[in-house]
Amino acid sequence: RRTSLRADDTFESINELGTLELMSRDLGLAAYGPLKKSISADSLSSISSIGNNFGQDFTVGQVEVSMEYDGRAATLHVTLLQGKDLLEKEDARFESCFMRISLLPAEQIVGISRIQRSAYAVAFDERFSIPLDPAALEENSLRFSVFGIDEDERNVSTGMAELKLSDLDLATRPFNAWLYLQDMNKAVDTVGEILLSLSYLPTAERLTVVVVKAKNLVWTNGKVTAADPFVKVYLLQDGRKISKKKTAVKRDDTNPVFNEAMIFSVPAIVLQDLSLRVTVAECGEDGHADNTGHVLIGPTASGMGTTHWNQMLATLRKPVSMWHPLRRN
Repeated sequence: RRTSLRADDTFESINELGTLELMSRDLGLAAYGPLKKSISADSLSSISSIGNNFGQDFTVGQVEVSMEYDGRAATLHVTLLQGKDLLEKEDARFESCFMRISLLPAEQIVGISRIQRSAYAVAFDERFSIPLDPAALEENSLRFSVFGIDEDERNVSTGMAELKLSDLDLATRPFNAWLYLQDMNKAVDTVGEILLSLSYLPTAERLTVVVVKAKNLVWTNGKVTAADPFVKVYLLQDGRKISKKKTAVKRDDTNPVFNEAMIFSVPAIVLQDLSLRVTVAECGEDGHADNTGHVLIGPTASGMGTTHWNQMLATLRKPVSMWHPLRRN
């Protein structure tokens, strides 16, 4: 079977890829059949700007990391490359900082950086080697935490980012991306998770979004009975909706499997000006749709939304799949 999309692919030929190959890994979707075509909904009811109002996490800086897995030595190599704005500028308590890497779920500390006197432009260039069996790549996550050192020399956690190793396909290719660090002291209201796959084919100037499945959905208005969910995907340019597609409705399912492909025509020259807003909605009895939660993906997003977009750009033509928490609307 072919491992990537071609410029002359139709939805029929995409179906021939099968669900597992398009995801670039076994996601346990064999029982759900081939990919389905999404419903086009290009007639937009609103041209309001939404890109800068949704999906923003509480970020406290960025760190660039790279990872590669040595299968022969059963070792994961993690490199802290650089960081910027690791501590909030208005917080003058911290004059220095350091990074810590932990392996989850055991919360085992596997790396600690040198202390950096500047938190705003940091060149770490530090490599850590972590013994890790191949099976652990499907089970473990890495947590990157930044700590500020206050005037009393106390270490205070100020932000962190987590990556599921199973999302990165490290057994076949290295990973390199900027991670947005989140202020975990500020609550983020989540209403479930959604699994998405992104790929960009530069020769055809085509962005493919696969809405795979969602889980643990929380309904609006505190309902405890199952609703009828579906997913809307907006293509945004400079925060304004320019295209919209939606999946079929799944009846009475809090863990729906959609497995639907959506293809957008996107010239490479405007790719960095675009982003995606993915919204899970409920189809009511009166036909009215209530939005449950959303995620923003792209250069204007933060957290995993930016990580996923950057990884798609770093591995053109190859689908990249990641889970995203859904933020309450």
